[in-house]
Amino acid sequence: MPTILLFDVDGTLVTTDGVGRRAIEKAFERRHGRSDVVSFSFAGMTDKAIVRDGLLSLGGRFASETELQAEMDATLAFYLRVLEEEAATASGIRVHDGIMRALDLAEARPEVALGLGTGNLREGARIKLGHAGIYHRFTFGGFGDDSIDRPEILASGARRGAAQLGKPLEACRVVVVGDTPKDIAAAQAIGAECVAVATGMHSVAELEPHAPALACATLADPRADAVLFGG
Repeated sequence: MPTILLFDVDGTLVTTDGVGRRAIEKAFERRHGRSDVVSFSFAGMTDKAIVRDGLLSLGGRFASETELQAEMDATLAFYLRVLEEEAATASGIRVHDGIMRALDLAEARPEVALGLGTGNLREGARIKLGHAGIYHRFTFGGFGDDSIDRPEILASGARRGAAQLGKPLEACRVVVVGDTPKDIAAAQAIGAECVAVATGMHSVAELEPHAPALACATLADPRADAVLFGG
């Protein structure tokens, strides 16, 4: 069956040595004079949701939703510039175990479309995965540019994957690979399967109660192939 694979970025494909958090904090410090408003966990959140929550925590600065949206856009653009600076000097960006093998297997199958399903802005994903040397492996995706809502991001990625395969979406399997309960919930919200990996902040024991198709330590687990590619 035609299969669309959508990979999360942070904690799933790569560990980024904290460059994303540092870039967000520095962007808020430089632009708004405070970084404490983004001291919460970013796990499973989209870039837009992180920045929106941070701006709202500044308290009463925006007279309308239009003003808030404009500042979100400006802060996100500023964040991307800081992220490029941070990633250029980071020494700990690395690809997680089992990822390269999974990408190789996916690329060898013409019935598989290999994409991203991430809350990162497209440019943010390019920066992080580019420094890890794997951004070129993904030809499409759903990104934080598409929506503040993670299920809609995955839905956008699924539609693009189906178009790449030249198939109607309803004729395709969609499999999401992520590392947080929010990834699992978003996959379930669009009727997709989910392989949950404990390479981020959550253990297998913490992921399993959310009922992914599979929870495993890394994609090196041989059971992952059956879910990713059918079997």
